[in-house]
Amino acid sequence: MELNGKAAVVTGAGRGLGLAYAAELARAGAAVVVNDADAAAAEAAAEQIADTGGRAVAHPAAVGPAETADALVGRAVAEFGRLDVMVTNAGVLRDRVLWKMTDDDFDTVVQVHLKGTFTCARAAARRFREQGEGGRLILVGSPAGQRGNFGQTNYSAAKAGIVGFVRTWAMELARADVTVNAIVPVAATAMTETIPALAPYVEAMRRGEEMPSFARRALAFGTPEDAAGLVAFLASDAASGITGQAIGVGGDRLSLWTHPTQAVAAYRDGGWSADDIAAAWPTVFAEHEQTVGENLPEEQPR
Repeated sequence: MELNGKAAVVTGAGRGLGLAYAAELARAGAAVVVNDADAAAAEAAAEQIADTGGRAVAHPAAVGPAETADALVGRAVAEFGRLDVMVTNAGVLRDRVLWKMTDDDFDTVVQVHLKGTFTCARAAARRFREQGEGGRLILVGSPAGQRGNFGQTNYSAAKAGIVGFVRTWAMELARADVTVNAIVPVAATAMTETIPALAPYVEAMRRGEEMPSFARRALAFGTPEDAAGLVAFLASDAASGITGQAIGVGGDRLSLWTHPTQAVAAYRDGGWSADDIAAAWPTVFAEHEQTVGENLPEEQPR
């Protein structure tokens, strides 16, 4: 991918997936504003990118407030003269089951993931429209937002909302030649080590061990760098016709998620009473009921 002359903002880019996205964009030729709430991490990430020949500046700030979003876009314009790509990656976790989740747990996650995506995308969209040359919004979703996940009321809701943004903004920004897509990554990070089925692979990666084929294929689980190519592709001219999509990536797997669609429909003259529904459900609808949560396969003997 050739991204020479393009400028990008990547939020939450101090480490993990965000750093991998920022580094890959820079490797392809884009200039990058590296954002993170951790100032030291943002500075270190920008230095790492610069040390490998890329162009990057750090802009520490917590996403969510409109002021942060406007400042990030302004920094890109001030440093690089333009903005072409906004990657909304910043996130936090506050996992608890519903009856133990506090208002603060809920508000903190929604503020960073959902509102942070909204404010950063809005600021970028305004700049894209002003420039009149199109642009790329690359929003970061999660399997938890697609399927749900135990103990993640706040996170699942925010990530589902982000894919909802994609469907709406793809329509609203089409005339401005701005594409809007969600990526649904799975990788060994501090966030995924909280998932019991994935934690051993995160630890193994930290020990320098190679990720086994089962994890990379059956679980679509790999390194942050495995997910970065998708971001560079969506930022490129090669993806100019792709918008409104949710694209999964992880390990050796690339996938396209469906949007919600009716699984089955039935009709009855005069409408449906409660008794009518009770009578029809077992034979018409029951076999089409949808599962919830990620059904991760158990590792097979090698």
